Amino acid sequence: MPIVQVHLLEGRSKELKRKLISEITEAISRTLGNSPETIRVLLNEVPQENWGVAGMPISSRRNN
Repeated sequence: MPIVQVHLLEGRSKELKRKLISEITEAISRTLGNSPETIRVLLNEVPQENWGVAGMPISSRRNN
Protein backbone atom coordinates (compact mmCIF):
# COMPACT_ATOMS: atom_id res chain seq x y z
CA MET A 1 0.00 0.00 0.00
CA PRO A 2 1.79 3.18 -1.16
CA ILE A 3 1.53 6.15 1.19
CA VAL A 4 2.48 9.60 -0.09
CA GLN A 5 2.92 12.62 2.16
CA VAL A 6 2.81 16.12 0.71
CA HIS A 7 3.82 19.10 2.84
CA LEU A 8 2.44 22.40 1.57
CA LEU A 9 1.60 25.83 2.86
CA GLU A 10 -1.97 26.17 4.06
CA GLY A 11 -4.51 28.22 2.17
CA ARG A 12 -5.42 26.20 -0.91
CA SER A 13 -9.07 25.50 -1.73
CA LYS A 14 -10.77 22.17 -1.05
CA GLU A 15 -11.27 21.72 -4.79
CA LEU A 16 -7.56 22.19 -5.53
CA LYS A 17 -6.57 19.73 -2.78
CA ARG A 18 -9.13 17.22 -4.09
CA LYS A 19 -7.58 17.54 -7.57
CA LEU A 20 -4.05 17.11 -6.20
CA ILE A 21 -5.02 13.94 -4.31
CA SER A 22 -6.72 12.56 -7.41
CA GLU A 23 -3.80 13.26 -9.74
CA ILE A 24 -1.19 11.88 -7.31
CA THR A 25 -3.29 8.74 -6.94
CA GLU A 26 -3.58 8.35 -10.72
CA ALA A 27 0.17 8.81 -11.24
CA ILE A 28 1.10 6.24 -8.60
CA SER A 29 -1.49 3.77 -9.89
CA ARG A 30 -0.22 4.16 -13.45
CA THR A 31 3.48 3.99 -12.49
CA LEU A 32 3.43 1.26 -9.83
CA GLY A 33 0.42 -0.69 -11.01
CA ASN A 34 -1.43 -0.43 -7.70
CA SER A 35 -5.19 -0.07 -7.69
CA PRO A 36 -6.34 3.38 -6.52
CA GLU A 37 -8.07 1.78 -3.51
CA THR A 38 -4.68 0.80 -2.06
CA ILE A 39 -3.08 4.27 -2.38
CA ARG A 40 -3.06 6.74 0.50
CA VAL A 41 -2.28 10.46 0.06
CA LEU A 42 -1.72 12.63 3.13
CA LEU A 43 -1.71 16.41 2.78
CA ASN A 44 0.08 18.16 5.62
CA GLU A 45 -0.78 21.85 5.60
CA VAL A 46 1.75 24.02 7.38
CA PRO A 47 1.05 27.58 8.57
CA GLN A 48 3.32 30.18 6.96
CA GLU A 49 4.83 31.08 10.33
CA ASN A 50 5.95 27.44 10.76
CA TRP A 51 7.72 27.16 7.37
CA GLY A 52 11.20 28.63 7.16
CA VAL A 53 13.29 29.58 4.15
CA ALA A 54 16.78 31.10 4.40
CA GLY A 55 16.45 31.42 8.16
CA MET A 56 13.13 33.28 8.16
CA PRO A 57 9.49 32.21 8.36
CA ILE A 58 7.75 32.58 5.01
CA SER A 59 5.15 34.78 6.71
CA SER A 60 7.94 37.33 7.41
CA ARG A 61 9.44 37.05 3.93
CA ARG A 62 6.10 37.63 2.19
CA ASN A 63 5.43 40.75 4.24
CA ASN A 64 8.65 42.39 3.01
